[in-house]
Amino acid sequence: MTTIDVFSVNPYQVHIGPGTLDVLPSLVRDATRVAIIHPAVLSDVAHHLAPDLPQPLLIEVPAAESAKSSDVLVHCWNELATAGFTRNDLVVGIGGGATTDVAGFVAATWLRGIAFVSVPSTVLGMVDAAVGGKTGINIPAGKNLVGAFHEPRAVICDLDLLASLPEPDVRAGLGEVVKCGFIADPRILELVAQDPADAVTTTSVRFAELVRRAVQVKASVVAGDLREATSVGTKVGREALNYGHTLGHAIEKVDNFGWRHGEAICIGMVFAAELSQRALGLDPAVVAQHRELFTALGLPTTYQGDWADLRAAMSLDKKTRGNTLRFVGITEPGTVAMIDDPDEALLEECYALLAPQG
Repeated sequence: MTTIDVFSVNPYQVHIGPGTLDVLPSLVRDATRVAIIHPAVLSDVAHHLAPDLPQPLLIEVPAAESAKSSDVLVHCWNELATAGFTRNDLVVGIGGGATTDVAGFVAATWLRGIAFVSVPSTVLGMVDAAVGGKTGINIPAGKNLVGAFHEPRAVICDLDLLASLPEPDVRAGLGEVVKCGFIADPRILELVAQDPADAVTTTSVRFAELVRRAVQVKASVVAGDLREATSVGTKVGREALNYGHTLGHAIEKVDNFGWRHGEAICIGMVFAAELSQRALGLDPAVVAQHRELFTALGLPTTYQGDWADLRAAMSLDKKTRGNTLRFVGITEPGTVAMIDDPDEALLEECYALLAPQG
């Protein structure tokens, strides 16, 4: 088992490796009651854990993005109220990033905040959603627009939970891993390029190293900028983690969340790389590297959709300040820079390059 320390406002640890779920009972002993929020597909896991937890309450929520709604929040709050949850109690979220997002928001808002342990069961959840203290839900206007910062007591990344994860979901999760390579740890890019098939094998040593490296990147970034303060000049904080997300989130919204998050942000990263070449002087070879790595992993690099709809959706991006649209870019792998208020014609030019060829 690998343990990564997140030295944030409220420090905690991320436990990574096969069988790490075994540490959960020791993390919740001080709680009077424990609620396990989970999707139906993980009911067996939740029921298996329950006997070792104090006064367990199992709350089933819809799968994937359907869980991130106000109706689901109210349902969870009512369950906690019926069970008499107090500030001495704790919430465990087991599932993909959507489940841990909503479970964390339930914990953040119940009695203005109770303890929370995140147990991601997908690659995306492990390397992205579970670490960093962001919790929240979607509304019709956009993704993750309502939420709170609420750091977990701990994160448990049990790689055994990935055994039944469909391969397309593994590949999509690796999109976030590759993002960490482009913004902070170029060794990730080398590991993927050396053997893409091994990178997708969840039992391989290479895969475990990729997860560890991605979690370490996120832990290091959020430790220095928990609440995503606006980046100043060349100093880019937590916003760096949003590389590819401005267009990626817009694609998710416009297509009614029909895309896997990791797939959408791969397209967003190709767009951001093209923009970085023109606005920041990024080497065209690195732009090509984006397409090469994502293609090798079976991830998309092209997209066709109405630009006006996407542009409107991007105006609600969290990095936007007033009427100024801002993008995360890179000057080289491992070095991030913000692109403020790019010319509209330049944005359209970069978007046109995403169209399928032939």
